[in-house]
Amino acid sequence: MNKKIGNLFKGDKVIWMVFFFLCMISIVEVFSASSNLTYKTQNYMGPIIYHSVMIFVGVVVAVVTLNIPCRYFKLMTPFLLVISALTLLWVLIGGESINGANRVISLMGFTFQPSEIAKGTMVLVTAQILSAMQRETGADRKAFKYIMIILIPTTFLIAIENLSTAALLFAVIFLMMFVGRVPMSQMSKLMGAIAVAVVAFLVMVMTLGSIGENASQESQMTETVTASADKQAADKDAIKGGGVFHRFATWRNRILKHFNKEEVPPEKYDIEENFQVGHANMAIASSGVIGKGPGNSLERDYLPQAFSDFIYAIIIEEMGIIGAAVVAFLYIVLLYRAARIASRCENNFPAFLIMGLSLLLVIQAMFNMMVAVGLAPVTGQPLPLISKGGTSTIINCAYIGVILSVSRSAKMKMSKI
Repeated sequence: MNKKIGNLFKGDKVIWMVFFFLCMISIVEVFSASSNLTYKTQNYMGPIIYHSVMIFVGVVVAVVTLNIPCRYFKLMTPFLLVISALTLLWVLIGGESINGANRVISLMGFTFQPSEIAKGTMVLVTAQILSAMQRETGADRKAFKYIMIILIPTTFLIAIENLSTAALLFAVIFLMMFVGRVPMSQMSKLMGAIAVAVVAFLVMVMTLGSIGENASQESQMTETVTASADKQAADKDAIKGGGVFHRFATWRNRILKHFNKEEVPPEKYDIEENFQVGHANMAIASSGVIGKGPGNSLERDYLPQAFSDFIYAIIIEEMGIIGAAVVAFLYIVLLYRAARIASRCENNFPAFLIMGLSLLLVIQAMFNMMVAVGLAPVTGQPLPLISKGGTSTIINCAYIGVILSVSRSAKMKMSKI
């Protein structure tokens, strides 16, 4: 019996343990943080049953994926590139709106985010290019060009409606190129170009964002005189009225709120204007060292994304500083273990692939944690493998499956991990 279980759960045991603990924490904390969903649906067990099913499906996907030899992932690249391109265009034209941005596609009753597929695809493509063009002195100079040809259009399509995901993907690919020994002259030029692009972007956001903000204010005035039957049409017209500037206004407000360090007395603090950040801060401030205990959060009833974007704040409130440190430590262990496995791979492709996917998960987790504790502007990035999700949970589990596949099937150097 034990042998059969061992054959099923192949691959690195440390990564399996990290995966198991993250899934268990996810089930407990999503159950606790879904009070708003249970109140709205009047179904106490519905949200957690759905999430548990998604976790179970994700584990099955991870098990199936880890049993695919890592060399076969190369064959998927052309198909995933086509799927990513088509779905990213589809979501811009006919996607469903979440928080004022077209981010998901509805297909046969299911919804999925094309950006999740695109992130993994770009890591796969980059790993292939870097491995195929490695020389004794580092990566061939043409590798940088080929990666940029694919990366820039992909991140542009994502950034139109989901800037934080595009920035996350660009950061991961940048680190992969650094690990892949892309010539420093090219990396330096890229860093300079990024600095210029960031400055230009900030200028555009600060100047053009007011156009979208004004359009939004005008739409709100329209809503006050619009019949309830026409409200949805008015909402759509508001976004169209602001055009591309409706996202600029959102980015502008987030930047201004984050960098506004003016001390405000408690009695003058506008909780309605800083709703998410304010309640996240209250959750953290009331946590203590050991927290209030699972299921005892108070701020979960006020945070609109307590089960997703701000679940780390709920973890801190319920599990305290110790629990928050444990969660952060699990992601560090995942990255460290993946790096050790990559260092033992005889071939470059599995090494770059496992490093890219682990960086993707860990950097996204870092973004989420920084937002929750107020170190970064609100980005809308969920906490990988913990936040409530549908296809995003399954895809993240597939990433874990690929990492386990590399640990199981890649040819290793003769030394202990």
